[in-house]
Amino acid sequence: QNDGQDLDGWFSRGQWSDRATMHPKLNLTKQALPWNEQYKGKANLHVFEDWCGGAVRHLRKNLHFPLFPHTRTTVKKLAVSPKWKNYGLRIFGYIHPFKDGDFQFSVASDDNSEFWLSSDESPSNSRLAAFVGKLGTEWTAPGEFTKFSSQVSKPLRLMSSRRYYFELLHKQDDRGSDHVEVGWRVFLPSLKFEVIDSSYISLYTDESSLKMNHVEHIPQTLASHSGSYLWEAQQDEHGADMLKSDPRDTFFLTPAIEASRVENVLVPCAYSPTYVVKDFPIARYQGLQFVYLSFVYPNDFTRLTHMETENKCFYRESPLYLEKFGFYKYMKMDEEEEDPHQRAFLFLNPDNFLEEDEEEEEEGVDSPEPTDPPSEAKEKSFGPVAEAKGKETLPDKLGLLASSKRAGALSLQPHLSVPIFGGKAKTPGPSKAAATREDKKPQKAQEKVYVTRLQLGKRKAPAQEPVFPGIFLYPKPLKKVHLRSRTPQKHPIASSKLRARRTLPSLLALGTEGLFSRETHEDTTPGPGRTAATTDYNSSKVTRSEGTRVTSFLKMSETTASQQEEGKGQEEEEEEEEEVSDYSYETGELQQSWLEDTINWQRTFSVSSVDFELLRSDWNDLRCNVSGNLQLSESEVVDVVAQYMEKLNEKNGGIYTLLRIVNVEKRRDTARGNRYLLELELAERGQRTVRLSEYVYVLLHQGKQDDSAEANPEGPALGATEPQPSTWSILYGRPVLCRPLRLSWKQDVMVHFVVPVKNQARWVQQFISDMARLYGATKDANFNVILVDFDSDDMDVEKALRDARLPRYQYLRRTGNFERSAGLQAGVDTVEDGHSIVFLCDLHIHFPPNILDSIRKHCVEGKLAYAPIVMRLSCGSSPREPNGYWEVNGFGLFGIYKSDFDRVGGMNTEEFRDRWGGEDWELLDRVLQSGLEVERLRLRNFYHYYHSKRGMWNTRSKKLPKD
Repeated sequence: QNDGQDLDGWFSRGQWSDRATMHPKLNLTKQALPWNEQYKGKANLHVFEDWCGGAVRHLRKNLHFPLFPHTRTTVKKLAVSPKWKNYGLRIFGYIHPFKDGDFQFSVASDDNSEFWLSSDESPSNSRLAAFVGKLGTEWTAPGEFTKFSSQVSKPLRLMSSRRYYFELLHKQDDRGSDHVEVGWRVFLPSLKFEVIDSSYISLYTDESSLKMNHVEHIPQTLASHSGSYLWEAQQDEHGADMLKSDPRDTFFLTPAIEASRVENVLVPCAYSPTYVVKDFPIARYQGLQFVYLSFVYPNDFTRLTHMETENKCFYRESPLYLEKFGFYKYMKMDEEEEDPHQRAFLFLNPDNFLEEDEEEEEEGVDSPEPTDPPSEAKEKSFGPVAEAKGKETLPDKLGLLASSKRAGALSLQPHLSVPIFGGKAKTPGPSKAAATREDKKPQKAQEKVYVTRLQLGKRKAPAQEPVFPGIFLYPKPLKKVHLRSRTPQKHPIASSKLRARRTLPSLLALGTEGLFSRETHEDTTPGPGRTAATTDYNSSKVTRSEGTRVTSFLKMSETTASQQEEGKGQEEEEEEEEEVSDYSYETGELQQSWLEDTINWQRTFSVSSVDFELLRSDWNDLRCNVSGNLQLSESEVVDVVAQYMEKLNEKNGGIYTLLRIVNVEKRRDTARGNRYLLELELAERGQRTVRLSEYVYVLLHQGKQDDSAEANPEGPALGATEPQPSTWSILYGRPVLCRPLRLSWKQDVMVHFVVPVKNQARWVQQFISDMARLYGATKDANFNVILVDFDSDDMDVEKALRDARLPRYQYLRRTGNFERSAGLQAGVDTVEDGHSIVFLCDLHIHFPPNILDSIRKHCVEGKLAYAPIVMRLSCGSSPREPNGYWEVNGFGLFGIYKSDFDRVGGMNTEEFRDRWGGEDWELLDRVLQSGLEVERLRLRNFYHYYHSKRGMWNTRSKKLPKD
C-alpha cells in the first residue's frame, strides 16, 4: 500500500475528471512548446489583481483568467509572498526530479491554493495533486504542510530523465499573511517537506519579449482555461432577478413593422414638454438636478433586491430606525387570548392589582395598536417619566435584582410604574372605588415592587402590612403580597406609547436610556466578602451584596418571585425558605438562574398590501443606488395601448393582433402631457410576428392634472383618459393620443463607440472582444468602434482591431499623457456624418446584446440624448454574479447625435486637460441648457467591471523597498 504509483495509472482513474467530462470541447494545450535549457531556474508567474475572495474558484471567475493577467513575470522558487491583498497567482512551468523514485508533494498557503501536476510535459494531462481548502476560509501558516489531509499528495513515481508540467494556483483576500509554497520529499514518512527551489524548476516558455495581448503561448489546462468564469458561475445560482430572461433583451431581433403601416396612425401634435430647461441658467454641476427618470412597464427587475440586506434605501426609512425597530410599524398585532399562567407584571402601584370586588368595575385599556388612553388612566398607571431622565437609575437597563436565598435591597422611583410582560398583558385602569380608597389612605413615601405570575383561582385579598420607605427584596422569602401601600403620583405622563405597546423598542424610543442605567448591563456580581457600590436614586439606595445578580426586564428570575413571599417571623425563617408563594412560577425547588425569553409562537398579525413604488417620484434620486426603474401602472398602460391598437387597426384594416406588451416607457409631464414609448409584439394577419416601437404622446388640454398613480399615492389617481373637467377637456372630450412631431427614432442609424485608452492591454482586448461578440450576436453592421490610443506600449492596439471581427473601426493615435476629454473630443471629430450617434464610452464595460437598439431608441436628433445608468460591480463580482450598485451619479456613458454634440460645444478640453472627473457633469449642464432632454434609465445587464487605478493611465509604480 505504501508503494508509489505511476502518474499515468493514477491520473487515468480520473481524480479530477469532472471538467474534462463536462466540457469535452475544451481547447486544452496538448502539445508543449519547444523547451530550452536556458529556461532552468525559474517558473512563469501570472498575477491577477483587483479580485476579491479567498478561494481558487473565485480566481476562476475572473473575466481575464487565465489569458490576460495584470502582470507577467517569473519566480525562482515555489514559495511566493508578495505582501499584497485581493489577488490571484498562477505559477506554471516544469519540475525536474533529482532522482528516480516515489515523491510526495504538499502545498501550504493563505488563503486557498491548488497544485496540479502532469504525467508528462503536456499541460493537458495535468491533474489536481494537492490543495488547501475550497471555500476561501481555509488557510495554513507558512511551512505548515500537514494541516489538512488534502495538502499532501499520494506518492507519485517520477523519473529524473523527464520533466513534468506543473501548475500552482493561489488566491488571497484582504486579510492574513499572504503566502503560497510547494514542498516535496522522497516518499519516506520520516522525512520533512522541503520547498522546491530553482534547482528543480524551469520556465514553460519565455514571455519577456511578448506583448500583453499575445496569448497563444499561454497553456490552457483543466485547472486554467478560457471560459472558466462561465463554468464556475454555472455552479452557483445567483439570486439576482435581473439575471432572469426578459423579452426586452432580445426583442430587437424581431422584424420591425413596415414604416408605412404606422405612418399617420395618430394625428400629429407639437411636442414641447415643460420640464425642458432651454436657456435656463444652470449653476456648475447642477444639471443633474434637472434630469428626471422614466417609468417602465412591465417590471424589468432592475431593482437590486439581492443587495438590500446591506442597503434598504428603497424603503425610504432611516437606516438607524430600521436597524433598531425594523418594519413592525407596518404590522398590526392581533388580540391575544389571556392566559393567566403566562402573564408577568411589575406592580409598583398596588391598586393596579385587581381585587375580586374590583374585577368587574375596571377594564383594561391596552390594545395591540398605540392608542390614547384617558388621561386619568395614564396618571394612575404610569406616573411621570421625564423626571427620571439624566439621573442614575437601575443597574442593567430595564433590570431587576434576582438573588438566591440571600439578596440585597433594591430601591425604585415610585413613579416608574411600568408593567413588565412575558406575553401580552392588560393594564387595568382606575375605578371609582379605588379612587375613593386612595383619598382615605395616608400618603406613603415609597411603594413596593412585586413580580408575580398570576395563577388561576388563587387570587388573595391584600393584607394590611407595615409600609417601608422603599422597595425591598428581603434576604428571607416573602410570603404575602402587599397591595395597600401607595404613594400618590403627581406627574402624569404625556405619551401613550408605553402603555399601548410594551416592547423594548418602544421604551427605547421614549428615552429609556435616561430611565435605566447602562453602566451595569453585564453581570457584575461581587465576589465573596465584597459589597457592590451603592448608588443614590433620589434619596433611595441600592445595595448589592454577595450573590446578587442583575437580570434584564424580559428575563425575570425564578428567585425573584420567591423573594416576594413574606415570612411570618424571624424564628421561622429556615422553615419558610422551603415554602413557595401562591404567586410563584412553579412549585419545585427554586434555583438561582436566568430565565429564557418567553416566545409566543402563536402571535399573529394583520397587514395591508403596501406598494412602496407609490412612494417614489421621477426625481433623479441620488441617495439610493439599489432601487430599480420606476414602475408604471398596468391600468394606465392598457388604456394607452388599447387606444393605439384601435387606431392602428382602423388604418390597416384590422390585420394586427396584440401578442404581448414587451416594454412601455413613460416620461411624465403633468402640466402638458405624457410621452410614451410603446414596444408591442404583434401578429400580422395571424401569421407573421412583427415588432412595433413608436413614441406616442397623450396631450392634456388643461393646466394641471395628476395623471397617474405614481403622482398621487394617497388616493385613486386619474387615468390617462380620465382628466378633470375643464374648458379644454369639454372641447376635446378627453386627452388626445397623438404622434409627437420630430420625435421618432431611426432603427438603422450609425452608432460610434468612442473610447480613449492607454496601457490597459487586458481591458482593451476585452473591449474589442466584446464588440466582436456584439456584432456576432446582432449581425448589426451599423456601428463603429473608435479607439483613441495615448501611446500604449503594452500591446499593439491597431493590430488587435485589425484582427477582430468588427464591421468597422477607426484607430487614432495620440502622444502624451492620457486626457479623457481630449481623447473623446478627438474621437468624435473623426465622425463626419452629423446625423449619426456618438456614444461616449468607458473601457471597463460589459454591454448587453440590445445596447445598440437601446441607444438608438433613446437618441432623437434635436430632442433626446441618452445617459443609461450602469451597474458598478463589486470586487469579485461578474455579470453572472452581479453584486454591486447602480451608478446614479455618473453621466460618463452618454449617447447623443453628432450634430447636437457639436451644437453644445463638445467636450471641455481646456478645463479638463490634466484631470478627469466632473467633465461628464459639465457636459450635462450644457446639453440641458441647449434644450435637449436627457433620457435616464437603468439598463438591464449593463455593467461596469470592478477595477482599481493601479497601472492605469499616467500612474507610476513606486520602487520596491529593499528587503
